[in-house]
Amino acid sequence: MKTTTNHIQQLVAEGEHVHQDFKFAITDARKIAKSLSAFANTEGGRLLIGVKDNGKIAGIRSEEELYMIEAAATMYCKPAVALDNQLYKVGGKDVLEVYVPESQEKPVYALDEENRPKAYVRIKDETILATPVHLDVWRHNRREVMVTYTEKEQHVLNLLAQYGELTLNKCVKLSKMPRRQVIALLADFIRFDLVEQVFREHIFYFKLKPEQ
Repeated sequence: MKTTTNHIQQLVAEGEHVHQDFKFAITDARKIAKSLSAFANTEGGRLLIGVKDNGKIAGIRSEEELYMIEAAATMYCKPAVALDNQLYKVGGKDVLEVYVPESQEKPVYALDEENRPKAYVRIKDETILATPVHLDVWRHNRREVMVTYTEKEQHVLNLLAQYGELTLNKCVKLSKMPRRQVIALLADFIRFDLVEQVFREHIFYFKLKPEQ
């Protein structure tokens, strides 16, 4: 156990953000698997266990929380997530820092209460369910993908240019193309830096990326 408190206090001072989340306690391994999935699917990050949302140090309550973290990473994340855990003593209380590296095997799924795999992403200080387009981007990243500009591709790009921002459902409706096809096209456009996802008021929108 490390006794240096400055490290944890500096992290707490940063607050919660895209790479950091506070957890007062671990009571459900499946729920914590969602956070692990989100960090692994984004850019990696850390959980500080034993810290309240307001940054107050509460300390972990028992070693059982350590086991639950490991269970979340190995039993409820598919593929399993390798963690780097460090325990710190802060003001007489134990704080667990859990570092989650970015996965090279995206998507990392978290199993829900019915053992259904769901992938998550980290946006600002929130853990958000990944969209079908996220899943397609990750799958496409594993193989070579070529974008050919047929009428279908140009049609979707023209819609984005015309409307500025579109949800997936709206894009499917306006394009009058199969949903699966629109998802694949948007994923390819994102891979090639033509389109970006914007998350606003808990809705994902797609828009053309401004030319550099």
